Amino acid sequence: MIALNLTEIKNITSHLFLKDTFDAFRFIEGEVVTFNTFRIDGYIQKDFFDSDAALPEYSCWKDIREYCFSLVRGKRTPVSFRFIFRLSAENTARLIAREAPSIRPEDVQGLYLNLRYDSSGLTCVTGTSFRTFIPDKSLEHVWDEMVQKFFRQHGILFEQAV
Repeated sequence: MIALNLTEIKNITSHLFLKDTFDAFRFIEGEVVTFNTFRIDGYIQKDFFDSDAALPEYSCWKDIREYCFSLVRGKRTPVSFRFIFRLSAENTARLIAREAPSIRPEDVQGLYLNLRYDSSGLTCVTGTSFRTFIPDKSLEHVWDEMVQKFFRQHGILFEQAV
């Protein structure tokens, strides 16, 4: 787990709300505080759909992004927001196969990005969750490095939080 201060708020919010940078991530939950507090659960309510097609457990950010943007846009800056993203199961399995083959994908609950904005700035905290105790910390380190590489590739400036 690492904490990163995202230093150019306009740039990161553009990537978050206007570009497809985070679209492939699963949206776990979020909260936007403006004139009210809006809480959003990314869990897909399968009973809502008529189809028997297999649905993922959580929505993709691309399906929620525009709605969240409608909550933050306007003349006034939001008081705060926070979003929790998870790397898709497919991408998690690929990452494990390539970088941490000693870990079984089914033992990984998720690889997370926690984005939080408030008056002190915008931070990203990485997280790794396992279904069982795993003494091997290699996946955690790989995930932390991958997030930093992802930010660099997209021109998202950051510094290590203290």
